[in-house]
Amino acid sequence: MDLPSAPFAIRARLLTPLAAGGTLHEPDGLVIVDAVGKLVFAGRAGERPVEASTAVDLRPWVVMPGMVDLHCHLPQVPNVGLGFALDLLTWLERITFPTERSWSDPAIAERLAPPIFESFAAVGTTTVLAHGVVYAAAMDAAYRAAEAHGIRAILGKVMMDRGTYDDEILPATILDRSIRESADLIERWHGADAGRLGYAVTPRFALTCSAEMLRESADLARSTDSWWQSHVSEDPNEIAEVARQFPDARDYVDVYDRAGGLGARTVLAHAIHLSERELGRLVESGTHVAHCPASNLFIGAGIMPFARYRAAGLSLGLGSDVSGGPDASIFSVMRVGAYAHMARRSLVGIEGDVLDSLSWLRAGTLDGARALGLGDVIGSLEAGKEADLIAVDPAFAAALPGAPSDDDPADLMGRLIFRAHPDMVRAAWVRGRRLDGPGRR
Repeated sequence: MDLPSAPFAIRARLLTPLAAGGTLHEPDGLVIVDAVGKLVFAGRAGERPVEASTAVDLRPWVVMPGMVDLHCHLPQVPNVGLGFALDLLTWLERITFPTERSWSDPAIAERLAPPIFESFAAVGTTTVLAHGVVYAAAMDAAYRAAEAHGIRAILGKVMMDRGTYDDEILPATILDRSIRESADLIERWHGADAGRLGYAVTPRFALTCSAEMLRESADLARSTDSWWQSHVSEDPNEIAEVARQFPDARDYVDVYDRAGGLGARTVLAHAIHLSERELGRLVESGTHVAHCPASNLFIGAGIMPFARYRAAGLSLGLGSDVSGGPDASIFSVMRVGAYAHMARRSLVGIEGDVLDSLSWLRAGTLDGARALGLGDVIGSLEAGKEADLIAVDPAFAAALPGAPSDDDPADLMGRLIFRAHPDMVRAAWVRGRRLDGPGRR
C-alpha cells in the first residue's frame, strides 16, 4: 500500500493515551496531519465527514502514538541475543566492548547506523534516547543517519575515563578530550531540524567515570540545556563495586547527586535495587528512570518494583536496552515487563496497582515522552502535537487466521503486547514524514 507523508488524512481505528488521563479508543477514527507534520484532528470520523470521505482508509489497522525507547545502545544492535546468563560486568567485557570498539572506524558507523534506525522504526519506535560509542566521528555518522532517516533521536557520545575500551587515547587526555568532543557534537547536533535531533551527555556509568568526569559532564549538560543519561543500580555486583570506588557517597544515587547529575533533564536506566532513600531522592529531584525489564531479566540483574516506584511518584518510561535486551520492540518490552510485574507481585506481595495493558501502552508512549520533557510535543494523538504515529495490523496478533479484531481497547492492546509480531507495524511517521523500516519484509 502506498502510504502518504504529510499532509494527509487517515481513517483507521485509533488507540491512544490522553494527556489529561484515560485512553481514547475510536473504532472508526480519523487522523488529520497538516503540511508541517502536526496533528490537526484525531477522533471520530463522523465529526469531520468531508475529510473522512477523502482519507486513506487503513481500517482495520490501528493507528497509535509511536513508541518511545527511553534507553538503548546503537552499536549493540547486532549483538541482540548474545551473552545470555553472563553477569553484567562479564557481559560488558566479552560481548559489548569489543563491538563498540569496532566503531572506531567511522565507516562501520556509516554502514550500520542507517539499518539500525530502520530496525527501530520497523517495530514501531519513533523516538530513541540512545547511548553511542566513545568515538566522536562515529557519532557524527550516527547523527547524519538519523537526520536522513527521519527518526526522532537523542544520542550521546559515551564518556569513560576509567576502564575505557579506547586504547588509542592517552589516559591523561581522556577527560578533556571527551568533554571537548561532546561539546562539539552538542554545537552541531543539539536541537537540529527544529528539535527532532537532540544531544544527551552520556557518562556510561559510575564504574567507568571518575568523580571529576561525572561533575564536568553534568556541568556541560546543564550549561547547554542537553539531556544527561547514565545507568544506576542495575546489578548487585556493580552496586557493591560502586560503593567500594566511591566510599564517601551514601549510595549509588548519591554518586550522581554529588556530581550534579540529578534533575528534570536526566534519565537513568534500570534503577532496580534502589533503597528508600535513593527512591525518594530521585522523586524529589525530578529525575526520570528508564525501566528495561527485558534486559534486567536477560542479564539476570533483578526485577524492578515497578508498581511501587510508580506509586511513590517516580517518573518512568520503557527502554529496550538493546543489546542487553534481546528485542528492540517496545511491544516486546511491555510483554516482558508485564510478566515481571506479575511475577514480582506473586513473590513479594502487593506493592501497588496491577498494571493493565492500557497502562503499559501509556508507559511506552506518553510516559516516555514526558520523561524527555516532550509530553506536549509527542506521546499521544492529540491536536497540536507533532504527528509521531504508527499503523499496526492487528491481524498479525490474532489467535487464529481471519479472527475478528477485539472490540474492547484493553483486549486489543493485550493482543498487541502478548502476541506482538515483528511484522505487525505496517507504517511509522515522525512529524508526518513516513519512515523507512516498517513493512520491509
